Amino acid sequence: MNTTELYKLWLEKATEDPELIPELESIENDPDGINDRFYRDLEFGTAGLRGVIGAGTNRMNVYTVKRATQGLAEYIIESGAEKSVAIAYDSRIKSAYFAEVAALVLAANGIKVHIYKELMPTPMLSWAVRYLKCGAGIVVTASHNPAKYNGYKVYGADGCQMTSEAANAVLAKINKIDIFGVVKAQGFESAVEKGMISYIDDSVIDKYMEKVRAQGLHTDMVKASGLKVVYSPLNGTGNKPVRRILKEIGVENVTVVPEQENPDGMFPTCPFPNPEIREALQKGLELCAKVQPDLLLATDPDCDRVGIAVPDGNGGYELFTGNETGALLLEYVCKERIALGRMPNDPVAVKTIVTSDITKAICAKYGVELREVLTGFKYIGEQIGLLEKAGEEERYIFGFEESYGYLAGGYVRDKDAVVASMLICEMAAYYRTKGISLIEARKRLYEEYGVYLSKLSNFQCEGASGMERMKEIMAGLRANTPKTIGGLEVLAVTDYEKSKKTTSDGVVSEVTLPKSDVITYNLADDASVIIRPSGTEPKIKVYYTTKGATNEDAMAVYEKISAEFTKILGF
Repeated sequence: MNTTELYKLWLEKATEDPELIPELESIENDPDGINDRFYRDLEFGTAGLRGVIGAGTNRMNVYTVKRATQGLAEYIIESGAEKSVAIAYDSRIKSAYFAEVAALVLAANGIKVHIYKELMPTPMLSWAVRYLKCGAGIVVTASHNPAKYNGYKVYGADGCQMTSEAANAVLAKINKIDIFGVVKAQGFESAVEKGMISYIDDSVIDKYMEKVRAQGLHTDMVKASGLKVVYSPLNGTGNKPVRRILKEIGVENVTVVPEQENPDGMFPTCPFPNPEIREALQKGLELCAKVQPDLLLATDPDCDRVGIAVPDGNGGYELFTGNETGALLLEYVCKERIALGRMPNDPVAVKTIVTSDITKAICAKYGVELREVLTGFKYIGEQIGLLEKAGEEERYIFGFEESYGYLAGGYVRDKDAVVASMLICEMAAYYRTKGISLIEARKRLYEEYGVYLSKLSNFQCEGASGMERMKEIMAGLRANTPKTIGGLEVLAVTDYEKSKKTTSDGVVSEVTLPKSDVITYNLADDASVIIRPSGTEPKIKVYYTTKGATNEDAMAVYEKISAEFTKILGF
């Protein structure tokens, strides 16, 4: 069917959600609006579904959720996996509704559903899958995207986001399903009464919190430190679990940002509820000016990422990047595990390829094996799983990605802002007892290892034309490799889609990581540029790394290479 035919079909049949028909009627004379909703099916991949909420095949709605869930159900049955699925959801618009719809489709297919009674962080879904020994898991969330988005992430029995192979198998099932042909066999309460849907018991949550606490190193000294914290859950799922864990380790002085405390899928004070963005933390920073805490914490709506700000020594507060916080945590974990005699033999840390190379220097100092993986925390989780299969899970000590995701311990297989919030507060409290601020701790880190500056540029590519532009940009870079960027020689180019690395003198070597639409340029002076289309948002992402004796030196190099590379991309 073409887009016009699909539009007419939806006008006739999309009656299950009363909001869809009025939306469709409103675009009757808007060909661009029709095209954008129907030019493709919302893509299902390793990150599941993610898109704008609304009517159409290219939108998040009851029908796209039902169709994806039917495909997942058929995959679970055919693969022989355990016929049970855990479900969690966040504070976003229609999240609870989509979670209920998914539960009913699974139950209608004879698959037992374990669903949380209320909104819960994404890592607690990973935990439930593993603890309850489910065959799969679903969390309804769009993470840190704007309010108009929602999403549907699928997890395997290992608690990791679904692999490419499994996602492709589910997609093959989805593609055979009539989007209006999936039928719910019974009501939600009826399914609960029959035992096909059950609520996850509080004891599962308690066990999760025990695992989080077990990752602490100096929690015994937190209470006496007098640490003062301002916290914002950004209207998401972190409010209860983060406040609970901070209370349990002795952080008694916590002030919550009132405008962002309660769940609200409209995110009224932060249109982009992303702790990477200063605007999202603005209300927290305003409260800091009054409360004068030692630390500002902000977790994103599904509480798998956390951002921080700390006193800058001049009466204000400075935001730390994900790379800076991750490097500080890695240094802290390594140093204090050794001091406490808790460092395992042959310890392993994991980072993504776009995460700061300062990790290499830290791991070298402490004798830690550093594993690099593709972008996406599922690949960090995969490494924990490989260690577990070898009976060596205790070797894993820490993993993180530049986009504010951290994990200590292998109890879950996704980034966890609950444990990260705990460790950040513990680290700040520990340094506070030594008379060291986090600003000073960062300064000492850079004095020892050098200043590694990491910057991210996002180039928006909305709609059908945007998707084509992203493809054209990546194809153009593959066809024309620059010799220099910002005056620095390109020493090597790694194309993860072609699984090869080519040096400037023509030496080609194989890349063993999975294929991915990513290109890395290794430049002189320990600089690099990495580019990839986002897997969850309509944008091209460019990651810059520069190194210098001072921040000013590194910034000067960054400005040169970013200016030239932006021109190369045509923006």
